[in-house]
Amino acid sequence: MSNRHLARTIAMQTLYEWDFLGQPAGKLPAMLERNAKAFAPDFDDEGFSKELVEGVLAHEKEISGTITKYAPEWPLEQITIVDRNILRLGVYELLFSESVPSKVAINEAIELAKAFGGESSGRFVNGVLGALFRDRAALGKLKKVDLEEKPSKPKVEKKPEKK
Repeated sequence: MSNRHLARTIAMQTLYEWDFLGQPAGKLPAMLERNAKAFAPDFDDEGFSKELVEGVLAHEKEISGTITKYAPEWPLEQITIVDRNILRLGVYELLFSESVPSKVAINEAIELAKAFGGESSGRFVNGVLGALFRDRAALGKLKKVDLEEKPSKPKVEKKPEKK
């Protein structure tokens, strides 16, 4: 498991707990610290899980509105707690994290949904985040990191086989 994937897992577990307990004010930092120690005691994510949790909290209203817009058949309170918090992380990374490419954010959210959600969670998360990404792309609102050209791998020519 990559370091960032583990950090996202810890952030998701923390947001799940916070949401399950009725979103108690001021409790997220202690929950995050406890979860990090419990699930990855020697792991140093260089503050990435904290950035995710604090980012979701700072943009909670806009994130919730975005989820509601892209999952209109599912009122926010009817989405399972796991899926709701995976979507919160994914929407945060898509809209506000300039260091994470959108496609990486979507793929990571899908992987979390497959690992922690129900049978159809991966498809649900993919549908919501994919629609958000397509709309942003159509409006020309991609993040700088999405527009950067990736270095291509050098092509290795195969030698002809000897007969």
